[in-house]
Amino acid sequence: MDVRLPKLGETADGGAVVSILVKEGDTVTKGQTILELENEKAVAPIPSTAAGVVTQIRVKEGDRIAVGQVILTVAEAGVAAGAAPAVPKPAKVAAKAAPVVRAPVDAEPEAEESEEVEASADDVVEGGLPPAASPEIRRIARELGIDLRRIRGSENGGRIVMSDVRAYIQRLVKSAAAPKPARSAAVAAAPAPAPVEQIDFSKWGEVSKKPMTSLRKTISRRMVENWNTIPHVTQFDDVDITDLMELRKKFAPEFEKAGARLTLTSFALKAVAAALKKHPIFNSSIDEVAHDIVTKAYYHIGLAVDTELGLLVPVIRDVDKKSLFQLSKDIQEVAEKARDRKVTLDDMKGGTFTISNQGGIGGAHFTPIVNKPEVAILGIGKGALKAVVKDKKIEARLMMPIAISYDHRVIDGGTAARFTVDLIAAFAAFTEGDLKLG
Repeated sequence: MDVRLPKLGETADGGAVVSILVKEGDTVTKGQTILELENEKAVAPIPSTAAGVVTQIRVKEGDRIAVGQVILTVAEAGVAAGAAPAVPKPAKVAAKAAPVVRAPVDAEPEAEESEEVEASADDVVEGGLPPAASPEIRRIARELGIDLRRIRGSENGGRIVMSDVRAYIQRLVKSAAAPKPARSAAVAAAPAPAPVEQIDFSKWGEVSKKPMTSLRKTISRRMVENWNTIPHVTQFDDVDITDLMELRKKFAPEFEKAGARLTLTSFALKAVAAALKKHPIFNSSIDEVAHDIVTKAYYHIGLAVDTELGLLVPVIRDVDKKSLFQLSKDIQEVAEKARDRKVTLDDMKGGTFTISNQGGIGGAHFTPIVNKPEVAILGIGKGALKAVVKDKKIEARLMMPIAISYDHRVIDGGTAARFTVDLIAAFAAFTEGDLKLG
C-alpha cells in the first residue's frame, strides 16, 4: 500500500522534506509520524495513513513533495519486506494528448462551483497511478483534452463516472463565462516587468553560494507581496520608559521565581491591546473580495521572532484577557517553539496586529512592513538615555523609539497620530497593581 502526502491545509499544497523518521524494514502504525515537512513557515509532522512494514521509502531529505505524492510503501505485517506489492501498469495514454482545458487565468471565480474547480485542481497528483475510470471515460477525456486527475470521482474508491465529467465541464464553462474584473487605467498601462538577469558575480572575485531555504523563499515572497499591495506609511515617536523599567526591575525577580521572565515585550502586548480597543480600525483587515473593512472583537497579537533560519511570527491570542504574568509565560513558549521550528501554520494564523521588537539586538527607528492581512505593525527599538525637558527641567530619561507602519487604504494620518498618542499613554499607565501575582 502506498502512503501519500495528505492534505496539509486550505492553502498548503506541499513542502520540503526536513527529516525522515522511519527506515525500510520498520513497522509503522496508522497515525505514527513518518517524516517532518517544512511548509510555508512551519515544520509539520506527517502521520502515516496506513499500518504495516515499510518496504520502500520514495522520498529523501531535501526533496520538495506535493499533496498526493507517494512518500513510502508499506506491506501488511507478515509480508516479506523485500516483496513490495505489485504496482499495476497505468493504462496506455495517447502519445500526443490535446492540451488540458483550463479556465482563463484572469476569470474571477464568483460562485461555489468555481471554487470546486479550484479544489479539484489542487488534488492533481503528478505521476503515480491514474485515477479509476472506465475505458470509455478515458477515451472521452482524451478526445476533449481533459486531465482526469483534475476530476474528483464520486463513486466508491474515487472512481470517475460520466456525471463527474459532465459536472466538471459545466464548472469550467461557468468559470470561463464569469465577468472579468475591471482593471484600472494605471494597472492596464503598467509596463510588463523586465526579465530577471542572472549575474555571474564570480567575474569580479571569489564567491560562495547556498540555495535559499524554503522558509527564506516564503519570507521573500510575502515581503514583496505585502510591500507591493499595501501603501505603507510609518509614524515615528519615542516613549519614556524610565518609570516602566523601574517597575520591571522591582518585580522581575518575583516573576522569575514563579517561572516567567518579565520583559518589555510583556508590557508592549498589554499597551498595544489597550490602544487597539480605543482605535479598532487598527485591529481590522480588508476583505479584498467583498471590499469590506472587517473589524475584529478579539486581540490576537503576533510577535516577530528572529531565528537562525529566518523570521517567524507566532500569534499570542486573547492578549487583552491575560495578565502580565501569563503573557510573559506565553512569550517564552512561542519564542522557544519558533526557534526550535515547532510552530505550526495554525500558530501563525489569525493575528490582528504584529509587534517587532529589535530592542534586544540594538538599533533605533526602522520601518517594519505590515503583515498582511493585518493593517498595522509596531516596531520597537533599543531604549537609550536622552536629555529630556520634564517639568521645565532637563533630566536624563530612558527613551524607547517606536515606529508604527500602517495601511493607508484604511488608516489616515490623523488616526495614526491619535493611536500613537494613546499607545504612549498606555506604556506610562502601568502600576504596581498590574504586576502583583495572584
